[in-house]
Amino acid sequence: MDLMALLPLAALLLVIGALAGVIAGLLGVGGGIILVPAFLYTFTVLGYGGSQVMQVCLATSLATIIVTSVRSVLSHNKKGAVDWNILRAWAPGIVIGAIVGVLVAAQLRSVVLQGIFGFFGIMVGLYMAFGKTHWRLGEGMPTGGLRAALSGFIGFMSVLMGVGGGSFAVPTMSLYGQPIHRAVATAAGFGLLIALPSAVAFLLVQIPDDSRPPLTIGAVNLPAFGIVILMTILTAPLGARLAHAMDPKPLKRVFAFFIVLVALNMLRKTLMG
Repeated sequence: MDLMALLPLAALLLVIGALAGVIAGLLGVGGGIILVPAFLYTFTVLGYGGSQVMQVCLATSLATIIVTSVRSVLSHNKKGAVDWNILRAWAPGIVIGAIVGVLVAAQLRSVVLQGIFGFFGIMVGLYMAFGKTHWRLGEGMPTGGLRAALSGFIGFMSVLMGVGGGSFAVPTMSLYGQPIHRAVATAAGFGLLIALPSAVAFLLVQIPDDSRPPLTIGAVNLPAFGIVILMTILTAPLGARLAHAMDPKPLKRVFAFFIVLVALNMLRKTLMG
């Protein structure tokens, strides 16, 4: 293994992990929406921009979410904020949706996955910027067929974007009358249900050499996983302290527009590809 090839990868990932941790702690957003485009940029700059590099980005992002979700759920549970009834009822659909998501993602070219990330990234960013807490689709969480459809959709789309459940689950729970703190806490559990089976499944996906950075098992890049986890653990508490020292609402809107710009760039690459 060429050590000189790994050094620029490690340096970029140190910066990405540190920024992801601060932003996650400051704004309460999941790391995946930051990490996937950052991984794509890093791997492409280092010469691994083949037709399946997005699978590596998604899989590695989901692997990091396993660790961050566990820490988040345990922290929220100490405050009694996790709704375990919702988590248990929605778990089967989310897990099935996530596994189907891996099967679909493994068959798609990077340019298609970039387009999916771009489109739904714009939706997430616009909701972050302009969504209102009083918007409602109902006053109680859905059951039956609607719950099955929504839970499967959350698991499926989260894997195709390489994100935890928060990007889709928090708006869904809020729209069905759940308090925002409970929605955020419970969505952290969704993140584990999505990330664990999908990351394990991605370990079995074969990635061609032109899309596989050094030390990649299946579609999970081990250096990116290890460095990002280390840095987010170190810097997320800093972001949380900053959140208490300043008003995060205007920053959240600015970050939402940043997500939209990143997503638009993904769509531009899709159209050019």
